[in-house]
Amino acid sequence: MTLRIPVVALTVLLLAAARLAAQGSPPPGQAVQWVPVPALFPRGAQMAVLSGDPFKPVVLKVLISMPEGYRMPPHFHATDEHIEVRQGTLLVGMGDKLDAKKTIHVTVGDTATARAGMHHYFVTKGTTIVSVTIMGPYILTYVHPKDEPWGVFPYGY
Repeated sequence: MTLRIPVVALTVLLLAAARLAAQGSPPPGQAVQWVPVPALFPRGAQMAVLSGDPFKPVVLKVLISMPEGYRMPPHFHATDEHIEVRQGTLLVGMGDKLDAKKTIHVTVGDTATARAGMHHYFVTKGTTIVSVTIMGPYILTYVHPKDEPWGVFPYGY
């Protein structure tokens, strides 16, 4: 049961592979190319791959944009995840239950690292953009299967 969650997350991310190609830093005056993150994150997040390949074991750098009040349920990663807040505020907490009252505010310019296996969650305050650096492939595992944004295991498996 535990193995299925990261496998599904990676499979869902692979479905969007063509739209998540690395673009590096955009030329001056040109906007980052955002794409919706299909079913890997709760609805509303968008991602832009700056470097690396989300599907390969290489260092990956992405931007993730989330609207006001966005809630990311408790989850963890197989490798360390390093974030830098570029816009807005993340209310970050550790543990198996999302509790906005037990969070710390991570604001523009702040950085944080969630070590591999660390259960963490967050809520956004204002439209929030974070830079994420992680060793690919980009896999996240939800602590509680009920929080999986894709609902049930796809394709009847």
